[in-house]
Amino acid sequence: MKNKLDALMQTNDLEAIIVVGPGQHNPAMVYMTGGGHLTNADLIKKRGESAVLFHYPMERDEAAKSGLKTKNLSDYNYTELLKRSDGDNLKAIVNRYQIMLTELGITSGNVALYGRSDIGLNFAVFSALQKEMPGLNFIGEVDNSVLMLARMTKDDPEVERIRKMGIITTQVVGLVADFITSKKEKNGLLVNRDGIPVRIGEVKNRINIWLSERGADNPEGTIFAIGHDAGVPHSSGNPTDPLKLGQTIVFDIFPCEAGGGYFYDFTRTWCLGYAPDAVLALYEDVLSTYTKVTQALQAGRSFKYYQQMTCELFSAQGHPTIKEDPQTQQGYVHSLGHGIGLNIHERPWSGISSDEKDCLIPGSVFTIEPGLYYPDRGMGVRLENSFWVCPDGKIDMLAEYPMDLVLPVKKI
Repeated sequence: MKNKLDALMQTNDLEAIIVVGPGQHNPAMVYMTGGGHLTNADLIKKRGESAVLFHYPMERDEAAKSGLKTKNLSDYNYTELLKRSDGDNLKAIVNRYQIMLTELGITSGNVALYGRSDIGLNFAVFSALQKEMPGLNFIGEVDNSVLMLARMTKDDPEVERIRKMGIITTQVVGLVADFITSKKEKNGLLVNRDGIPVRIGEVKNRINIWLSERGADNPEGTIFAIGHDAGVPHSSGNPTDPLKLGQTIVFDIFPCEAGGGYFYDFTRTWCLGYAPDAVLALYEDVLSTYTKVTQALQAGRSFKYYQQMTCELFSAQGHPTIKEDPQTQQGYVHSLGHGIGLNIHERPWSGISSDEKDCLIPGSVFTIEPGLYYPDRGMGVRLENSFWVCPDGKIDMLAEYPMDLVLPVKKI
């Protein structure tokens, strides 16, 4: 939560943070400003003081919507800065940052950099600025990003925004199921009225339309993968593949609020018409593990504990797991889940990169998504829901949807 930010900056010895880039689809900027139509801006926060949003003149009203203290970049007379820099744009930009930081009393200490912008430009700017302001140490955090730690716990309004995205997500999943079951089967394929097979690309196009109609963006795409591709966890699926009966379809959908706000994450595995015995057995193993893990969830527990539990359950069922072989590409091949928020993947982590901070503390929102994958056998199964640890320690699933494996299909 934002009210932890100054304490986290103190713990991590940060004098200030700088966030650069647009106001949309830029998690750090959205978190600090609430989002908005800012094509490019700078936000600077000194520890113990309110953040200041530096904006271009055409976007002054959008900047004001943030409720933050704002500063118009036109006040710095870029034409004059360019003249003093002999026409060198890099020197002029660096000089402007020097003035901005000095005005805020930031002339020494560690300054963490965040945001989404052109990496080459920002490398040039902050490398040059480091030389001009040797008292400052510009850093990029890796393991314990202060903003990521702050964002690991959500307040009630944030949770409600994620819950709303969960409702939108499950509505769209329901529309996909209705679309599929409205079709008929011919020669083992799902077909349209004209007899032409329904293909993955057609389904995905409808998903994007239905999300857009409900005010959601789909910047990361959708996983809708069948057969062999369902056995490769992050294969998004081949748009030209037809929908065949009896093959597993892994449907992983993770949209966000329009403009790059809060995400939701959800997965179901379907078979059209029927499920072969081998698929049914695999599905039952995943469902059994999902049920045991979710029933065991407790506030305050390390997320990694449940990853270890999942490996043990799958191993006892006879499946390879990354606990025995971290390089395995069949069986259980990934971590159990992750936090969700303004990034689709954020803390708390459950996998190899997790540490003692990655606990299911009140305010955390996270996924549980066990899966088993056998691409050489043409099948994969994953089940996923998203959860919130309530202030009282209760674990709340944010959106309900049936866990059925088989979607019925009629013959022509």
